Amino acid sequence: MIRTLLLLLALPAVAHSQEDSAATPPAKRGLIARTEAATGGLTLFAPLASHSTYLIDDEGEVVHQWGADFNPGSMVYLRDNGNLVRGGHVKGSGRFHGGGMGGVLQEFNWDGELVWHYELASDGMHQHHDVELMPNGNLLLIGWEAKSREEVLAHGRDPRAVGEDGLWPDMILEIRPTRPKGAEVVWEWHTWDHIIQDFDDSKPGYGSVPEHPGRLDVNGDHRDQPPITAAERQRLREQEEQMRALGYANGGEDGEEEESPSDEDLRRLQSPDWMHTNGVSYIPALDLIAFSSHRFSEVFVIDHSTTSEQAAGSSGGRYGKGGDFLWRWGNPRHYGAGADGDRALFSQHDPTWILGRNARPSLLIFNNGAGRPGGNYSSVVELALPFDPNTGFARTPGEPFGPKAPAWSYESPDDFFGSFISGAQRLWNGNTLICCGPEGRVFEVTSAGEVVWDYHNPFGGEEQFKDEHPEVPPHAVFRAHRYAPDHPAFKGRF
Repeated sequence: MIRTLLLLLALPAVAHSQEDSAATPPAKRGLIARTEAATGGLTLFAPLASHSTYLIDDEGEVVHQWGADFNPGSMVYLRDNGNLVRGGHVKGSGRFHGGGMGGVLQEFNWDGELVWHYELASDGMHQHHDVELMPNGNLLLIGWEAKSREEVLAHGRDPRAVGEDGLWPDMILEIRPTRPKGAEVVWEWHTWDHIIQDFDDSKPGYGSVPEHPGRLDVNGDHRDQPPITAAERQRLREQEEQMRALGYANGGEDGEEEESPSDEDLRRLQSPDWMHTNGVSYIPALDLIAFSSHRFSEVFVIDHSTTSEQAAGSSGGRYGKGGDFLWRWGNPRHYGAGADGDRALFSQHDPTWILGRNARPSLLIFNNGAGRPGGNYSSVVELALPFDPNTGFARTPGEPFGPKAPAWSYESPDDFFGSFISGAQRLWNGNTLICCGPEGRVFEVTSAGEVVWDYHNPFGGEEQFKDEHPEVPPHAVFRAHRYAPDHPAFKGRF
């Protein structure tokens, strides 16, 4: 079991190898295939190893291009007025490091003029991975916030699983740009306000992890056994006392205790990037936020209708739970409602809302699949959420959050595997646009899984991450997004 634990903790670093990221790249790059079933529109992407952002048509031709002074901090989006919002990768800013590094958000007008610049790259906080453009013009962003080793230990983290850098739990901020520079934080949510632990009853947040699925177990990323309820814990203690009274020692076979990982092993394998949140999505009609944690292999939903004060607690807001998780999915072991075999997500990315009839929401998720028991391959899954607009999310106590299985999925194990980055978008005609990030492949599939458009990014490589991320392939793309031909951003442009 300990060997399994160490392998799981080491998995993200292994999964980022270029050799494992994709099938053999094609000899040709650019547009590979297009059929009449393909959706028209313009596709936006920014190669990770480039300062350029590209907008291409359905023939794979570049119709517009922007330049910048930074490698992308992962994401790029278009506003309705045609302005480009782009994250920038800031090197060497304080203590923070790792995949998805951002630190700078910039906005360029259609002609490439910089009209807004915002930095969140201090020694205590750092923006990373993704932002979400909101209807009111604000942005939701993901950020790390540093917690020292001493602070983490004081909140019940197992000392063996804390390095000298402590932990970097994630936060979500809503910011209002103040052009041409800066922004005002108008709403905030912090993971650290919603942790629980059953490791040390003398420390804050001690409680039953299974009885509080709306909170994140501060030891959930490394523990050998799933958490149990207080009643189960008491039953095991009584059983252990009975066994001792009968002369049996605690432990495994022949009375030997299970081997424990050494402090050195845990500290070597435990990154301070505790959650590695890599995507955020907002649905205005329900005022809900979804975000994806790579290291926990879970997607979470929280209530944005709260005030910042309510978001720090467990009451208030439209759904009455404050900032606690309303729903979570992917690895129910983390809250004691399943075992290893119940895990359904593997280092996933890019949760994206889909609102169906009767305000029934779904989420589209790129399930990267690294470490999947059936072999390393990716899939895109659509989850129909157990949600009622009047009562919120339904769940049977003690059971995992639903659904039990995806409502739709796409997979092609022989030739579709993106071990990191990547994403998917449901298009307006029901097709799905998929970005297999490591190989820079963007392709479109029908609901039946037929590939009707296939493009392999030919750009990038001129700005390699030589020191920080030498494993990133030259044509890699974090994500791609398609815009309809009649999108307001293009009015009068072509």
